[in-house]
Amino acid sequence: MIKLLEGVRVVECAVLFNGDQTGRLLGDLGATVIKVEAPGVGDYLRDFLGQITPHHSPAHMYVNRNKRSMTLNLRSEEGRAIFFDLIRTADIFIDGFAGDACARMGIGYEAQCAVKPDIIYAQCSGFGAQGPYAEIPTHGQMMGALGGGVQLAMGDDGLVHELGGMSDGTVVGATNTALTAVAALIQRNRTGEGAYIDGAGSDAVLATQWFHATYEWNDARLTDRRGMPQNGPSAKYHFYETSDHKFVLFCAIEPKFWANFCNAIGRPDLLVTGDDGAPVDFGSGSDGESLAHVLQAIFHTRTKDEWVALALAADIALGPANQVADLIDDPHIKARGIIHESVHPHGGPFASVGWAAPVQGQPFSIEHPAPLLGEHTDEVLSELGHDAAAVARLRSERIV
Repeated sequence: MIKLLEGVRVVECAVLFNGDQTGRLLGDLGATVIKVEAPGVGDYLRDFLGQITPHHSPAHMYVNRNKRSMTLNLRSEEGRAIFFDLIRTADIFIDGFAGDACARMGIGYEAQCAVKPDIIYAQCSGFGAQGPYAEIPTHGQMMGALGGGVQLAMGDDGLVHELGGMSDGTVVGATNTALTAVAALIQRNRTGEGAYIDGAGSDAVLATQWFHATYEWNDARLTDRRGMPQNGPSAKYHFYETSDHKFVLFCAIEPKFWANFCNAIGRPDLLVTGDDGAPVDFGSGSDGESLAHVLQAIFHTRTKDEWVALALAADIALGPANQVADLIDDPHIKARGIIHESVHPHGGPFASVGWAAPVQGQPFSIEHPAPLLGEHTDEVLSELGHDAAAVARLRSERIV
């Protein structure tokens, strides 16, 4: 179990990916995460995007792992009172809703500060809580579209086509929000002050486009363009198919890697270059495509595993280009332990992505499988001092 955030208490109000992922990240690192959900409804991700067993979608089983669930009617006065009792015990609150939804329910940042002045309030939504688009309900690709992460063009069929890019901001938005929340914890330990964090998936997508954006915005200011990436595809930085119909990514743009490759395959003739740096047999400019065809023929002579072995032996910048179905059997991915196999008590055997930055001596585990709606309500209420009779009354009055 990863225990880096052991002792940190998190309360989450969220449905769907932005807030769910933020809480999941903190829970995976060892924080205690309590997911507060509406009675009878909850996070409808349980019943969305397919089912392994009833109410157990793969998405829910992933993004809501390492959490406990309690139901609470936040539109009732007594429900809000219990919520604020819970907030008094919390370090971080995760708001996964758009705009000022929590404030409209009377549980927003200012209301929480009144009972817990040093609360770290981490909101993670599609477009953020500030700005003219804040109230627009968003889905993942909308974040990528706003953040410049989707390459688009009109096709000959008269429709817009997506050419590629980073279109889903839910994971990167949650990652940035969770990281900032942990940094806020460090600040609070130093100063005693809480923080309000306004995370946006669209901003995070833009942050992942930093290289392209930085050069695009500053193109006119460049005074020396030596060392700039080539315009258009390069045969020396390209995907190739192997003899077993797998793929590798070849990245021999540095002269030493190109030389290592040519010598390793017995093709020193490819090292002879003209003034433009292109092999003399293949010219330059658009003729670079002919070099790509020559290389593709070469890559068809060995399997993916044989090319990877050669890359290791000859110091060549080349690696597998796995498809998702390939990952389960990739020896490097297996050795890293990033694919986690578990058995959910209600959903059954389940394969998912584990923790992407292993901690020595603290193997990743799922301490709390994704919960049933309200599964831990009685447990959490007991922690807040409510006895069995009080819990029964709250249930009868539909407060929980």
